[in-house]
Amino acid sequence: MGRKGSKQTKLPPDSQEVRSSHPIRARTLIRSNLEKASVISNTSNSSSGGTPACGSNLVHSLSSATPSTGGSSISDSGSDSKHPTDSISTPSVDPHQLLQSRMPNIKVFSGSSHPDLASRIVDRLGIDLGKVVTKKFSNLETCVEIGESVRGEDVYIVQSGSGEINDNLMELLIMINACKIASASRVTAVIPCFPYARQDKKDKTGDDKLAELMKTNEWKFRSRAPISAKLVANMLSVAGADHIITMDLHASQIQGFFDIPVDNLYAEPAVLKWIRENIAEWRNSIIVSPDAGGAKRVTSIADRLNVEFALIHKERKKANEVASMVLVGDVKDRVAILVDDMADTCGTICHAADKLVEAGATKVYAILTHGIFSGPAISRINNACFEAVVVTNTIPQDGHMKDCPKIQCIDVSMMFAEAVRRTHNGESVSYLFSNVPY
Repeated sequence: MGRKGSKQTKLPPDSQEVRSSHPIRARTLIRSNLEKASVISNTSNSSSGGTPACGSNLVHSLSSATPSTGGSSISDSGSDSKHPTDSISTPSVDPHQLLQSRMPNIKVFSGSSHPDLASRIVDRLGIDLGKVVTKKFSNLETCVEIGESVRGEDVYIVQSGSGEINDNLMELLIMINACKIASASRVTAVIPCFPYARQDKKDKTGDDKLAELMKTNEWKFRSRAPISAKLVANMLSVAGADHIITMDLHASQIQGFFDIPVDNLYAEPAVLKWIRENIAEWRNSIIVSPDAGGAKRVTSIADRLNVEFALIHKERKKANEVASMVLVGDVKDRVAILVDDMADTCGTICHAADKLVEAGATKVYAILTHGIFSGPAISRINNACFEAVVVTNTIPQDGHMKDCPKIQCIDVSMMFAEAVRRTHNGESVSYLFSNVPY
């Protein structure tokens, strides 16, 4: 509240909010200007024998203290204008310098699993990739050295669960810890493909031959199966990660394994965009889930496209081997689009494609978020009846695309870059759940 008789002065437009043109540093300067104006106003009042500046005087001082091209004149509205201390000339202030001094800068580092994705992210953000040196000792121990200061910085480490998964996971943990003990303000792990995501519950039957002989005691093998996704979550937290950004977790409940914030982005907006732009007959299509676990995913896409969906129920005798499939839904004379979160050996989607063709589908597409493609996956896709197998670049796909011309790639780097930008600026990331940033 202002002094009695004082006149309330509005902030001029140029001092209401000053934002940086840099894509990362976007913060207001109101607080810093208030502090400077408060110091100057108090100095002026103490010299003139008046009372300390209150609300209206502070606002007036702030409006006069706004940085300009030349010097700024600051005067107290309640004192005599002839007093020698009423007019104080201050040098102009560069907003960028104030922003840099008042908030931690951002640093993005890349692990060795997917440097191309990290480069695309920093290109989108308009910053440089952080310097890091990764090497192995003769006994294959991983050694990571951060090549620049991270003290007080907002650090993001990009490392996907692909390739040599165990080595890459250990490298990520070491990088997180190295940044944390180097006094980083916050460390965020950007993990496009979360490792060990399929080991999220106790449903394994142990050794299949032994379980076959001892069917009555099969529950004993289930009770000794690990929940490795929870173990990975604990390791990331203990290493010092403050935040996790990932995409299309195999099971959404993995977010609950963490005691730190987890942003699970979705490839669905990018998938919808690709379908509309690349499948001419998409209005006569049907979205198919290759298993019951993906029913929620395909119904969401089908609703957005206003088309029908189908489901394939599968039974496994053992891991990576499908025993039988039953199609639920009508795909006759339609374009079938198989949608799943990941494909490893591709036995499931190849069997599903054959089932759809037998049921009368005119064309079959497969759209997958994480294309692991291990073992016989590439040869199976080449021999299958797919028009195209579309994957995102959460995992490097250059080698797979050379070996299989049916594989196409959707770039999702802009979604991760926007998530990093919004997280750094303290903005909501929910926009990315249903939209593709341009």
